[in-house]
Amino acid sequence: MAGTEQVVYVVDDDASARESLCWLLDTEGIATRAFDSADSFLRAWSGDWSGCIMVDIRMPGKSGLQLQEELNGLQNRMPVIVLTGHADVPIAIRAMKLGALDFLEKPYSDHELLDSIRAALELGLEIDRAELEKSRYAVALDALTEREREVMCLVVEGKTNKGIAAQLGISEKTVEVHRSRVMEKTAARSLSELVRMCLILKDQL
Repeated sequence: MAGTEQVVYVVDDDASARESLCWLLDTEGIATRAFDSADSFLRAWSGDWSGCIMVDIRMPGKSGLQLQEELNGLQNRMPVIVLTGHADVPIAIRAMKLGALDFLEKPYSDHELLDSIRAALELGLEIDRAELEKSRYAVALDALTEREREVMCLVVEGKTNKGIAAQLGISEKTVEVHRSRVMEKTAARSLSELVRMCLILKDQL
């Protein structure tokens, strides 16, 4: 989540390639953690991790593609970059279709690698911020009474106080009270922010 240190998780069975990649990133001040197989990474993986994942396509045991498929099943949020040889480009394209952010064809330059990683880390931060915002909104939603939720949903549909009162069979004054409590409990500073919250949590309304 936002506030957690960003780490580049390197998954590659080639020890020299792992060490070289981690050394380069360390010299750039980018934290790394290395794994020699997909299985070792999956055993350690946590949904709370922040950063990005760099995975070699061809590895003994589970391939990079299989790792990505399993991570998708685990609802992994971290961007994935796949490393590939020339002959593996079609497989890398399959990885992109599974959600990989980028693929780097070996041999790649340090500049190309760092650009891709920085883009992935920036995207990772955006995902973390969005997830934190969604969690905050979900807590606010849980604090609303059933009637307050009803009023909120009608407000974001664009209904007037008079229209809401007629639909729910309550007075306009009562609608105003519920609207005020909704704004207070959700900490929404405007109607547009309330609409945004409802759009983000539409599957929970």
